[in-house]
Amino acid sequence: MPEWTRRLTRELDTFAEQNATTTLPVPIALNQPPEPLRLGPSDDAEWAAFAARTVLAAADDADGLSPGHRMRDAVDRAWNALAATVAEAGARAPEVEAAVLPLRARISVRAGLGNLAAGLRPPATGHDNPHYFDDAACVRAAVLAVAHPGDPEEAAALAEFDARYTQDGDGVHGARAMAAAIAVALAGADVDTVVNAALAQLPEGTEIARNAAHAVRLAREFADEPAGAFALVPVLEHQIVDHVYSYGIAAAETVPVALALTTAARGEIAQAIPAAACLSRVADSAPALAGALTGAIGSVTAVPAGWREACRTLAGCALPRLAGTDLVELAGLLAATEPAARVDNSGMTPTTATAAEPAPAPRPRSPLPASMNGSPGPSSAPPSGTPSAARSRAGPPSRSPSATAAG
Repeated sequence: MPEWTRRLTRELDTFAEQNATTTLPVPIALNQPPEPLRLGPSDDAEWAAFAARTVLAAADDADGLSPGHRMRDAVDRAWNALAATVAEAGARAPEVEAAVLPLRARISVRAGLGNLAAGLRPPATGHDNPHYFDDAACVRAAVLAVAHPGDPEEAAALAEFDARYTQDGDGVHGARAMAAAIAVALAGADVDTVVNAALAQLPEGTEIARNAAHAVRLAREFADEPAGAFALVPVLEHQIVDHVYSYGIAAAETVPVALALTTAARGEIAQAIPAAACLSRVADSAPALAGALTGAIGSVTAVPAGWREACRTLAGCALPRLAGTDLVELAGLLAATEPAARVDNSGMTPTTATAAEPAPAPRPRSPLPASMNGSPGPSSAPPSGTPSAARSRAGPPSRSPSATAAG
């Protein structure tokens, strides 16, 4: 939002603190146009659109490359183009701290772009990153899954390829889980099959796997609860959501919450999103992730017309060049590129109508590391002995007992 909104918010916060008032201050327009305060898409929507444009860029087969290779090439080009703008902004500034960047992003994305601009390549850009564990890549993964409807493994591999630019550890695992779940949902699978596809991507022993298994187990215990997902909110608040770190964007929390609410809501978007918004600490992204899952399970008709109209046009709050982008039109373009898919008669995970595209072989002198050219599996990681293999989760303080004991 504009700077004046933040200034007024700071002044109101200061007034409340100094005068011991409990009335919650909210952003106001005062003598400014109120348009920036109207209901509309958030930064998550803009980064989802960034991923969507990447998918569309890969749809052109004029270069003769395989679809899988084109997709990875498009992802790499998109990230390097953004990194170039960061490098240019830094070069124009008298010092790094004074650089005016042409975008706003999560800490993990800002760090990843800075690493790319400095000459690093994935997976180092995501590994050497203070917020490698956050869920920024999960939002992008939800869109990238449209490239592989019905094929959770290929969707997860593509999501990991993209996630490695900004994430590591649970940040990557969460992206794989979201992509796999949505790939299965796009082929018509039911709620439990969708959620199980996500759980299958979470390596045993990781925090995100423990939390997700526990959260989904809790949700299934609430299956017959008349209040649905809303009844699950206090349970998730006390057993999954962490309150010991400054930011509520850890993939180990938000992805399990989204999976649990999708389960409890039985795939109903109108239940899952409001319930996710009630979990204030993770309300930055949990509603978006829950909405992506339930939206893929349902259909466009599940989204009330008023919401669709209010949230269809991007404001450019994170990526100014996307201002004015119509998300409904963008979704239509994505649908036109989506490969045909089917659900098999057994009701198990859907499969693509044609054989899965084999992972492209690394090219000689490729700008991508060898580990980024193929289709890494769910347990892929840097070789033993690297800092990534040796650590568990640096960055934020230790997790709360309620989260780490899950499962």
